Amino acid sequence: MKSKSVCVLGGGSFGTALANIMAHNGHQVSQWMRNEQQVEEINLTGLNSRYLPNSPLHRELLATTNLEKAIYDSDIILVSIPSKSFEDVMKRICPWLTPEKTLISTTKGFNPNRFELMSDVLARNGVTQKIGVLSGPNLAKEIAAGQLTGSVVASDSADVREQMIALLKSTTFRVYESTDMTGVELAGALKNIYAIVCGLAKALQVGENTMAMIMTRSLAEMSRFAVHFGADPMTFLGLAGMGDLIATCSSPLSRNYRVGFAIGSGKELNQAITDIGEVAEGVNTLKMVVEEAQKHNLYMPLAQGLYKLLFSGATLDSLISGLMTGDQKWDVEFVTQQESSNV
Repeated sequence: MKSKSVCVLGGGSFGTALANIMAHNGHQVSQWMRNEQQVEEINLTGLNSRYLPNSPLHRELLATTNLEKAIYDSDIILVSIPSKSFEDVMKRICPWLTPEKTLISTTKGFNPNRFELMSDVLARNGVTQKIGVLSGPNLAKEIAAGQLTGSVVASDSADVREQMIALLKSTTFRVYESTDMTGVELAGALKNIYAIVCGLAKALQVGENTMAMIMTRSLAEMSRFAVHFGADPMTFLGLAGMGDLIATCSSPLSRNYRVGFAIGSGKELNQAITDIGEVAEGVNTLKMVVEEAQKHNLYMPLAQGLYKLLFSGATLDSLISGLMTGDQKWDVEFVTQQESSNV
């Protein structure tokens, strides 16, 4: 692939890991962040010690606080900004976009100002419609350490998908493709809720049967919610769905899992979030998803039980007992077209 000019917006762990892969692949990569000390550290020492302290960065990776220049100079822009700041940053960069530039969201969450996916925020830019999303079981510290990792790029544009696959392809990182942006993005956002549930459960030392049940029913809730909003249920059997759910619900590297584990160990929610020191998208996602589920009469006992636990004083026992006494009786709800034709 011909060398591309890429900008990664955001100085967090995932954005840094992706920027490093692309720099190693010979692309011209800049990484924009607000923190001048963080920029200076990366450029002088080749380390992002706050987020990836044990992972040396490629010498050609350039950190910057100059947002305008970073956008002007880039063919492809990866937006790796926490959901709470995502819309504001997109508004800032719109004057410098051109129709040829590609926008990719790597953020797993919803716009906190309204029920809206990050791809919807990207699409409102009014200049370029070359947009996509990247999601999957992508724990940044493992990526940075060179552990084998798969991800999914979803876009309506074949060119966008092929571009991202080529940019990130390496011996340790592989990108698959999808046209289901809604499903891939909802999977990445929703699984954060269930990572909190699994962290809670693990702290209370529930059995492996219970963990398997929680994760499997989590996948059912995720797909039920997403299909209502137009996603393909088959997306949830892939890396963006089942893959990301397994990784996030079983690893202490997951921020949302750690929040749940801390709460299950007796900490208050706010203290747990403070101790993590990184953004755990699941808490804000939970509030929005429960509100939408109630509005559309969607059956989501785990999400609703977690909401009651965090904000209404309910217990984990009541959350799990809801699974045992709830109305749902079917194991798998969605059938293939061939199966449905035989019914």
